[in-house]
Amino acid sequence: MLDYVAAVTVTVGSRALPLGGVALPNRRLVLRWLRRQALRLADGHGRHPGPAPAAPWLGARDVRPVAFHGSDAPEALREWAGDPSRQDHALSTLESGRPALLTVVDPFVGLRVTLGAWPVDLWGWTAAASANHPSPPRPRTEGA
Repeated sequence: MLDYVAAVTVTVGSRALPLGGVALPNRRLVLRWLRRQALRLADGHGRHPGPAPAAPWLGARDVRPVAFHGSDAPEALREWAGDPSRQDHALSTLESGRPALLTVVDPFVGLRVTLGAWPVDLWGWTAAASANHPSPPRPRTEGA
C-alpha cells in the first residue's frame, strides 16, 4: 500500500528551507494539496511579508508565504495549478512510482520554489523494519 508525501521548499543560493508538507493516503489528495499551495503562493505575490490573511480555505498544513520579486514565478504556479493536462501528467508520474516536481524561479533574487510529491511505501517499510526487529518475547503467564 502506497501513501504519498508532498513538500514545498524554497532555495536561495545554497540554502534550502522547508515551507511545509503533508503525508496523505492517495495521489489525488496530495496533488490537490500541492495545487492549493501553488495558488496560495501565487496569490500572495505582492503582499508584504507577514501572516497570511485569514480565509476559510486556509488550513493548519498550508505552507508559509514567500515574497516574490517578479511576476513570472507566481504566474508559472497559477498556470501549473490550472492546467488539467499538467495535473494528469503529475498523477501519471506518481502512479508510476516516480516523484512529481515543479520548480519555479524568481531570477531577480535567485529564489527557487519547489513543489514535490512522491510515493512512499509505508506499509512495506514497516513490514521490513519489523522483520529486522522481532517483537520482544511475551511474558509467560502460568495458571493462577
